[in-house]
Amino acid sequence: MIDASHVREHMEVKGADGGHVGTVDRVEGNRIKLTRSDPASGGQHHYIDLGMVDSIEGGAVRLSKKADEARRSWN
Repeated sequence: MIDASHVREHMEVKGADGGHVGTVDRVEGNRIKLTRSDPASGGQHHYIDLGMVDSIEGGAVRLSKKADEARRSWN
């Protein structure tokens, strides 16, 4: 699992396919809270488990799942 301290506010979250998933609001425990103001969020906060993070590349969080798979697993 990635070190949570490397995940920063306002980083873009991308799927393994490069598709946009959301924007980091903050880290809460072992989850990334996504901003509700991001157009992909539907006006709601969503959470992604840190275990799904593959890497931090170019100022973005890259997930191990494709963007559509990641959105289906929002909790």
